Amino acid sequence: MTEVLPMRTSLSRPAAATILAIALAAVGLGPAASPAAAATVPAGSGSYTDSRPAGTSGPTTNTGAPVTPKLTAASRDKPVPTNDWWSSLAYQRYGDNPYSTPMYGHPLTYQATSGGLEVGYPTTPAIVGDGRQYEYAHKADLTVGLTGLNSPDTKADAWSDWTVTPYWSDGARTLRTTIGHGMPFVYAKGSGGDARVTTAGNPTVFADNGNVLGITVAGHHYALFAPTGSDWNVSGSTITAGLGGKDYFSLAVLPSTDALATYRKYAFSFVTGSQVAWQSTGGTVRATYSLTTEAKEGTERGTLQALYRHQWLHTTDALTPYTYVSPRGTMKVRESASFTTSQKNQGVLPALPASTGVDKARLTGYLNEVANASDPFSGAADTYWTGKALGRLAQLVPVADQIGQTGIRDKLLGLMKGRLQEWFTAGGASEFSYDKDWKTLTGYPASYGSDTELNDHHFHYSYYVYAAAIVAQYDQAWAADSAWGTMVKTLVRDSANPSRTDAAYPFLRGFDVYAGHSWASGHQGFAAGNNQESSSESVNLSAGLVLWGAATGDTGLRDLGSFLLTTESEAITQYWFDAGQQVFPGSFGHDTVGMVWGSGGAYSTWWTANPEEIHGINVLPVTGGSLHLAREKEAIRRNIAEMQRENGGPAVEWRDLLWEFESLADPAAAKAKWDAGNAGYGPEQGESKAHTYHWISTLDSLGAPDMTVSGDIPTSAVFTKNGVRTYSAHNHGSTARTVTFSDGKTLSVPARSTATGTGAGGGDPDPEEPGPSTGNTFRLKSGGTLTTATDGAAGADTLASADGVNRDGTPYRPTVYEIKGVEGTLAAGASTAFRLRVDAGTKVGLAPQVRVGYDLTGDGTFDRTETFRYFATDPVPGWEEYTQAVGPRSVTGSLGDLRGGTVRVEIWNALGSGTTQVQTGTDAAVVKIPYV
Repeated sequence: MTEVLPMRTSLSRPAAATILAIALAAVGLGPAASPAAAATVPAGSGSYTDSRPAGTSGPTTNTGAPVTPKLTAASRDKPVPTNDWWSSLAYQRYGDNPYSTPMYGHPLTYQATSGGLEVGYPTTPAIVGDGRQYEYAHKADLTVGLTGLNSPDTKADAWSDWTVTPYWSDGARTLRTTIGHGMPFVYAKGSGGDARVTTAGNPTVFADNGNVLGITVAGHHYALFAPTGSDWNVSGSTITAGLGGKDYFSLAVLPSTDALATYRKYAFSFVTGSQVAWQSTGGTVRATYSLTTEAKEGTERGTLQALYRHQWLHTTDALTPYTYVSPRGTMKVRESASFTTSQKNQGVLPALPASTGVDKARLTGYLNEVANASDPFSGAADTYWTGKALGRLAQLVPVADQIGQTGIRDKLLGLMKGRLQEWFTAGGASEFSYDKDWKTLTGYPASYGSDTELNDHHFHYSYYVYAAAIVAQYDQAWAADSAWGTMVKTLVRDSANPSRTDAAYPFLRGFDVYAGHSWASGHQGFAAGNNQESSSESVNLSAGLVLWGAATGDTGLRDLGSFLLTTESEAITQYWFDAGQQVFPGSFGHDTVGMVWGSGGAYSTWWTANPEEIHGINVLPVTGGSLHLAREKEAIRRNIAEMQRENGGPAVEWRDLLWEFESLADPAAAKAKWDAGNAGYGPEQGESKAHTYHWISTLDSLGAPDMTVSGDIPTSAVFTKNGVRTYSAHNHGSTARTVTFSDGKTLSVPARSTATGTGAGGGDPDPEEPGPSTGNTFRLKSGGTLTTATDGAAGADTLASADGVNRDGTPYRPTVYEIKGVEGTLAAGASTAFRLRVDAGTKVGLAPQVRVGYDLTGDGTFDRTETFRYFATDPVPGWEEYTQAVGPRSVTGSLGDLRGGTVRVEIWNALGSGTTQVQTGTDAAVVKIPYV
């Protein structure tokens, strides 16, 4: 059941939306109580209503009938996180489907039916939609249930950060199953019938040990676990087991049949909850993901969980050799109930710093065009377009202040305050209304299903929070709780609530902490699962939280924003832009997607097939929170090149956005396009010529953002041009402070001011990378890193198949190992050397191949690549040694000294139709570079 949302008539932001919700207790968002039973609820100087305006609608089915959450009695009064990967369990979008639409947990997929829970493990992608979409669509391998179960509906019974428990009851039988992201197990509890598993076709049994049964269905391996003393009975495609007076059983998808013994160990360690804890200190964001478990038999409380690519790239915790296929690339399995990730904080600035590249008179003229417009809000009436207009003005306030135009600054601030206060006061033409059934705050006039489908709250409200943060930077009294701050925090509670105990709003409504990004649809009522189009508008909320928290002294909200932004930045890099070219299927002919779905991704938007919008929708709005995009400059270049190919030439409609995007990688090229084309274009609705001119001219003067260096406060950034770094930081506090950067540079920043400084820095620019970034011999480490450390655990990574195509010389789904911030002087006469151990098992005709790349300055451009001849493996199990002695196949570019550089090793199968293994973490998994 796929639904087409209303088309937009303008060229901005698509309509598949999400709600990001944030709680309050941990970060001082106000009392965690439901609104009082009154028509108008006071909130500082502002207010909202507890009933919708006349003539408006709340959540409905697809036919317009009102709908309330589909919850059990145990969860009926709890705020449900609508915009999630499983939301169709609680939000019945279709009158004829009281169960669910397909839900994508990864590696498993699910769909509730009258007889129980369908479970699938899609491993082969399909390219659909005229080549514009790839998907690993749900297809049931089996259904988990009880004998005789025929439930009239399925309800959400319990949930935690990334798990959910659906509930079935037909009066005689009840069933609960706990499922989640990264969980290879399904944990079932039932009464009134025997355990029943129905398979799609007769299964092949590979292990039968009484209460433990190993089966293969549709090429996928599963293990079924009944209580000790029970026995599974196979009759055609129906498998049953008596529970012997117990009420539990489980199943797991296995990465291979020989994994059964490992998975059996944890079969009765039932997951009962999931929780993430984050910390942002000293320029580093750490997050620990933990599962709680209950031992149904014995004492084992551990478990197995599969990490997404954006997670395993940033953990040093030990991983097993087991892997799974997913729409997000390879998932790697950890044998533990928790793991921790660590990333550099992605900085946010109120505005780019001052530079000599900006002509103040010219910029003043552009600023006046906006400030003196007859309608600076361009007729905006609903939450989204009003937000866009507020965002456009908010970007210009610190720019005007920077060049001494305080009159323009204050005029813009006045316009923003006036419009925010209109929306923050109940009873006028625009207001916010609280829905006690869905426990959500909706702005009216609404748009793009923010009311009837609970779409896009995090998109819409991001602009209000960001604009309020800019106001707070200049007027702390306005932002006080007794004034307008309480209304800002109420929007935050709805869209990004960090509290799990708030009775009025759910925890992080739309941000999926395990998937690493937000979801846009409130009901998730699609065959492809949930979706998110404009990841950049989701980041806009995170950036707004950083700035609001910093401006108001709320370090809890500030650090929440840092966690959300840093986490989603990596997800965007991997799943929207496929920066490492490791996620999209080889048969998908695009380098980016406009939308991520639970089942895959699509080169499209909700409202147009124009390539400019497909590429630009994950860029807008361009703000000081967009700097994180500069981390993968090669991906930006590929993105712009594809846009121009698909567009049949340079951008026209959204040229300003795409110039700004390009300037994050190639400022001079973007400046040349601005110089040639700025006279005759109309800005994108959330942009202005003033902001675009300031952005492009500043980066042309200072250089692109240098993401290898981070500051110890989240409102800081570094730029590099011709080897010179410019350091910038904004201090929202009332006293001066010193900001320390990860390369050793310090910057003194006066109170309530921005400061800049230049220098070459010193020391290690990336102290959080595993292992020191000095020395010339690196070990391959599972998780995608190179390290000089010699005390790591031995392991092995799987190299993807070449899929029967000759890939000689061209990396195809390579396994990538990388280290950044490397300092080294080129050694005369030396050359790259490596020693690797590979094994193809009994498979015939496979050939691993290696490419080593050197990015000399860490700017994202690889100055030298060396591709070596492939190594033809034998079909005999056992490690074989592959070294540089095979000789180079091709070499491009030149070597030079490494100054904060990056070394990358790519390994792939050049030939054959099977996978191979490469050893990691040993002295036979090393690369030696020609440097001292």
